Amino acid sequence: MSLSIIIPLKNEEKNIKSLFFNIKKKIKCKFEICFVDDFSNDSSSQVINKLKKKNKNQIQYFKNPKPGLGSAINTGILKSKLKYIAIMMCDSSDDINNLNKYYELIKKRNLDAIFGSRFYKTSKVENYPLKKLIFNRIFNFIVSIMFLNKFNDYTNAFKIYKKEVLKKLLPIVSESFNVFLELPLKIISRNYRYMSIPINWYGRKRGNSKFQIKELGSKYFFTLLYCWLERLLLKF
Repeated sequence: MSLSIIIPLKNEEKNIKSLFFNIKKKIKCKFEICFVDDFSNDSSSQVINKLKKKNKNQIQYFKNPKPGLGSAINTGILKSKLKYIAIMMCDSSDDINNLNKYYELIKKRNLDAIFGSRFYKTSKVENYPLKKLIFNRIFNFIVSIMFLNKFNDYTNAFKIYKKEVLKKLLPIVSESFNVFLELPLKIISRNYRYMSIPINWYGRKRGNSKFQIKELGSKYFFTLLYCWLERLLLKF
């Protein structure tokens, strides 16, 4: 049993190396990292390829066939080789210790997915932008009501899944960050076995965030409506 870590990226040359060595130092299982480059125009590809030469068994590098985070995640799912898949962002916001816990729990309890929440009492969150936090809490509350579910961090990217289950969720319809809402809602609607645990999150220290509330708001609501309608259809 082993773990594929999908890391979609765009212009993350300042973060790739430190993230890779942090994972390599702290992860406790056999792993591969699938970097999926979403049309970067900096030196991201050179950084990855240089790392890959010395770490061939631990790094895969793919260029996204069409622009968009949803497409990058789709590519990572199809190209990954191992039994479990975790999705992490390249800005080092996710805690590797939580990744180890994900892996141990999904194996031990034979789950299809584990959802991490940054908003449980024991979670640790640092440098979360206020405007983004307000949008996050309001939107996640709306999702919980529509799906009659108590989970409180659907939009968080950092989760783990069985690969065989993720493949059954394809095709991905979301084009951007809303892909991270689509996947857990499909897990819930299709009655796969999952649990949620508290996780930590740290605001990025290098580079610029690609998340834009004004541009993404309508996309999140489209995905929410799409998944809610799918849930209704599955009941009949």
